[in-house]
Amino acid sequence: MPAPQPPQHQPAPTSALSPVVPPVLAEVVRSGFVEGRHRGALVVLAADGAVELALGDVTAPVFPRSANKPMQAAGVLRSGLELAGERLALAAASHSGEPFHRDLVRKMLDEYGLDPALLQCPPDLPLDPEERDTYLASGEAPDRVTMNCSGKHTAMLAVCAQRGWPLETYLDPEHPLQRTIHRVVEEAAGEPVAAVGTDGCGAPLMAISLVGLARAFRAFASAEPGSAERRVADAMRAHPEYVAGTRRADTWLMREVPGTLSKMGAEAVQAVALPDGRALAFKVEDGATRALGPVLARALTLLGVESPVVERIGRTPLLGGGREVGEIRAAF
Repeated sequence: MPAPQPPQHQPAPTSALSPVVPPVLAEVVRSGFVEGRHRGALVVLAADGAVELALGDVTAPVFPRSANKPMQAAGVLRSGLELAGERLALAAASHSGEPFHRDLVRKMLDEYGLDPALLQCPPDLPLDPEERDTYLASGEAPDRVTMNCSGKHTAMLAVCAQRGWPLETYLDPEHPLQRTIHRVVEEAAGEPVAAVGTDGCGAPLMAISLVGLARAFRAFASAEPGSAERRVADAMRAHPEYVAGTRRADTWLMREVPGTLSKMGAEAVQAVALPDGRALAFKVEDGATRALGPVLARALTLLGVESPVVERIGRTPLLGGGREVGEIRAAF
């Protein structure tokens, strides 16, 4: 019997969120004056998977951006590539472009006999600002290996080379690998993909709801041991510095709250699953990543997560004249 076919790709919706005005998730406070607001939507799932808290329209489709990477990595495993440890964590990463990230990408390319020129992610600078300054000061230029999605692209190329699938079209939504990833996303989210677009790295990007995204992370964190989903989750949790970097909230949270699975995405998307089965996902409507920390910290507090890392993630000071004069704070 032929494999089930994914639904026909539909054009992306004109708006990622409902036309209803979303609630304020964060405020920008300068010198005691609220000078700006970040709106969005947020969902929290209880341990049994039921919706415990919903702010805004959490059923409207959004592009999870890099929060989809665990599902993409699981699709690579299901397609037959044997990855584990740091290599699997890097396959699900939005890495900071630190030397250890770049070194492992190059090592993986060499292990599978792949030329870095085969990578179809765009040349870029390190994602981490401190690392970017160091990189430029050393005379380096934008490079595909340095781009934060290079680990994912390397894993995609590796499984295509192993299976004898076309390398030059590995990002085509109709490529066998991308069709497998499409099915993984739908199974994990428990809903059909609403639209397929193109991510910043060039890979196909599947739209699902925030409820679906939280459901997917919950499914990965609690999947059966040995399954592709659980292998990805375990690798990310064991090697969080390869998922993000040494100065990133995802790394801090997975390292300091054992069993937690966490992944951000561009345009201010975040998903987290806790070891007890609870999960959350949110998107800040205007894409302001500066609001990610305060919103995430507040959501974790509502979930009863008690750890110094929560305050560390949530602290986002505003400066005036070189000194702290305000903050970005959660508003729910």
